[in-house]
Order: sequence, then structure tokens, then C-alpha cells
Amino acid sequence: MALHHLHTKITKNTFISHFSTSFLITKIPKKFKKKRKQKESPRTKLVQTQPNILPHFENILQRDAHYRFLTKTKDYLSKEPHHVLLLDEAGKLHQQLGFPRGRKVLKSIQRHPLIFETYRHTDNKMWFGFTDFMDDLLSTEHDLVNELEQQRVDVVRKLLMMSTNRRIPLSKIYHNRLLFGIPEDFRDRIGKYSDQFRVLVEDDGKRILELLRWDNSLAVSSLEKKFLVDEEKVKKAFKFPIKHGRALELDLETQRKLNMLNTLPLVSPYSDGSKLDLWTLEAEKYRLGIIHEFLSLTLEKRAYIHNIVEFKEELNLTKHIYHMLQKQRQTFYLSGTAMNWCVFLKDAYTDNGMLIDKDPQVLFNEKLYKFADMKELDAGKDVKD
Repeated sequence: MALHHLHTKITKNTFISHFSTSFLITKIPKKFKKKRKQKESPRTKLVQTQPNILPHFENILQRDAHYRFLTKTKDYLSKEPHHVLLLDEAGKLHQQLGFPRGRKVLKSIQRHPLIFETYRHTDNKMWFGFTDFMDDLLSTEHDLVNELEQQRVDVVRKLLMMSTNRRIPLSKIYHNRLLFGIPEDFRDRIGKYSDQFRVLVEDDGKRILELLRWDNSLAVSSLEKKFLVDEEKVKKAFKFPIKHGRALELDLETQRKLNMLNTLPLVSPYSDGSKLDLWTLEAEKYRLGIIHEFLSLTLEKRAYIHNIVEFKEELNLTKHIYHMLQKQRQTFYLSGTAMNWCVFLKDAYTDNGMLIDKDPQVLFNEKLYKFADMKELDAGKDVKD
């Protein structure tokens, strides 16, 4: 009986082995595999897609890229002794000067012959710096900066009035000075306004700018000013839809009136946002008001995300800025890539992308761009033309 049981077991095993699946191909050949769509890099993935793209805003970002070397090199050279830089050294500063990594800096310099020039020094080394024509332009800009000093002081005061504890690190204002038209030497200039500001030095050596005097006349946002002129337009600035069932069968006008209950009143960016519960409607209205006012203070009524994020703590913002702004398409336009996007105040521009109110510094910059693209100066052309 035991032998019979053993024979049966062996027979079964032998039977099973006749049907081994080892000969089957268990892996799909590479050529038959479906190719996975590679995830687009945040460096190239656009934040805006058709049909929502507005070409006039996209063109402004292309202009930024076109003049990146001009703007960054102008700023860098202006701080160098005698406004000159050794060409070999400049070739290592692709990030600071804004030219493509791996390219020769000379190629970028030669794109703007009215602005930059190269020369051989007595040490037999090649240097580059501003042309005489550019020096005259810089002198004109310096006069303009002096004329606009009080306006820039008010911009800094308003930034401080929006911030927590009315304090912002000096380094943050300095890093973003070009955004607001604040002069490079503003840290020296604030000494003249000791009744308005004071500089505190923390234990780690960080210098903090503190506002000393509140000014109610400055604590009025651009939205609040517009409300007095065009109440209906401001009512449409932000949308906070109230969810309701279809069974209510509300017409569009009734829906608009219902949603308006959420929209008004506005929350002033000059109120204390730190006291608001983080995820409430009031807090979101406050954060939207903060960004709207922040953009209103900029020269071109727009800012890149890195500009805004630098003030995240001081302005009580969250990491969800992008999604918050995406919901408010009637007021903000987002452009650029997922890694470096820019937000525009739509109402500050005409339908063809022209700034409605141009700061004198913006007008100067536009003139500089025009000269930068010229190969030679027109006969009789003057810096002030």
C-alpha cells in the first residue's frame, strides 16, 4: 500500500513536470513595450496652455529673456570699481551676468555695441565696461533716481506696513530692489529718514529694517482706491463661488448676487493677517489682497514667483500661492514655466499688453532697450531723446 502511494505521488509529479511553463517567455521584448511618456521638466513645462494663453503677456517674458544679459550685467558692472571687469573673469560669471552657460561672454557683449565695449589695458589683458554713451545714460538715470527718492521711500513704507511686526530684512529688499525701482544704495539713503525707519541687528548679524511711524494715508490699497471710482469692477476682481445644488435652479444674476456675499467686504492688506485662521475665506481674501497690493507697488505690475516667495514669512503667505492665483483668472495672469512663473495684474495693462501707467524708471528702461538693440547711434541722437 505504501509502495502504491509512493508510485502515485511520483506519477503525479512526473505528470506535472510534463507541463512545465519554463519554456514560456515571461518578459515582453523591449521592442514591443509601450514607451512611457516622460514627465515634462518643471524647467520647460508651461503654466499656461491653450486656449488661455495671452500672447502679449508671453511676449513680455520673452523680452525679459532677450535683455537678461543687459539688465544683469548693467547691475553687476555698476557696482564694480571704475565699472569695468576683466574679460577672463567675466567668462566665469554666467549666472551673475545672465549669459548662457558654456557660451563665450564676448558674444553677448557684442550684441549691444552702444552699451558695452572691450579694450586692451596696459597690462595687455582684455577688459570690458560701459561705453561713453552708456555712462551718459547712467548719469541721466542717477538724476532720475534722486527725483523719485520720496516715492521709493513710500513704497518701502507700504511694504513694511503690510508685513508682520512692520519688519523686513534689509537683504530681502535689496535682492528685489529692481522690481520696485529702489536704488542700489538705498541702505545708505535710509539714514536720512531716521524718523521713518531704524535698522536692527539680530544676534546672527542679520540687519532688519523696521518701520517707526504708521501712516493712515498710505494704508489704503489700490483696490480700495479703485472701489471709490468703479465699484462694479472691484466687485468682479475676485471670485469665491458659493456651492449650491442644481435643484435650486438659480439664474446667472441670482448666482452673481449670492457669490457677492463672499466677495465683499474686501480684507485690507494693511490689516494684521497673522490673527486670521489660516484656511478661512477671510484669510484667503487677505492673501489675495496682499499679492494684489504687492504687484501694485512694482514698476511693471508683475513679479516672478521667487520675488513673492522671498517675502512669504513677512507677508503671511502660504505655499499654495500658485493654486490660489489660478482660481482668480479675471484679475491675475500666470505665465512662464512651472519652475519660474510670473504673475501679472491684468487690469494694469491694455488689451495689447501695454502698461497703462508707466513709472519714469520704466520709460527709461524702454529707452535703454531700444539703444541696446541698435548697432550704431542715429545722427544727432541724444541720450535724452
